Amino acid sequence: MHERLDQWQFVAAALTIGVVGTLLLVGWTLWAMRRAEKRRDVVRNSGQRDK
Repeated sequence: MHERLDQWQFVAAALTIGVVGTLLLVGWTLWAMRRAEKRRDVVRNSGQRDK
């Protein structure tokens, strides 16, 4: 008598981890880019003289 494991559960878990990880990485990157752009704008505007 052999007990077999259902491999589809592992496949689904791996796909879920991969998709969630990718979405988190993309979100983190977008957030970091927006922060960097805001910092750049502050530095650019701080060097200009008011007319």
